Amino acid sequence: MGTVKKDILIGVLVSLFATFGGIFLYLEYFSRYNFNETLQMIREGNLYGKVLSLAAIPNLFVFFVFIKKKQDNKAKGVLIATILIALTTLVLKFF
Repeated sequence: MGTVKKDILIGVLVSLFATFGGIFLYLEYFSRYNFNETLQMIREGNLYGKVLSLAAIPNLFVFFVFIKKKQDNKAKGVLIATILIALTTLVLKFF
């Protein structure tokens, strides 16, 4: 695997990890209810898209860290993953 592809893959994986970390932080610390109750409310209210949108906020931080360190290919990976998350959010909103 070429170094460019490897860096982009690392960026995508870091972005996905940051998104899942954002979901966990939101559910565990910012919700007034416990973890399981919040998951149940998300399921019942079909709020997947909204929670996913909030969870993608840490990607902004990761993106700028990669840009600051001049790791442009990793930043591209973060951007690709963020676009995929946005498309997923769009699909979840309408289905």
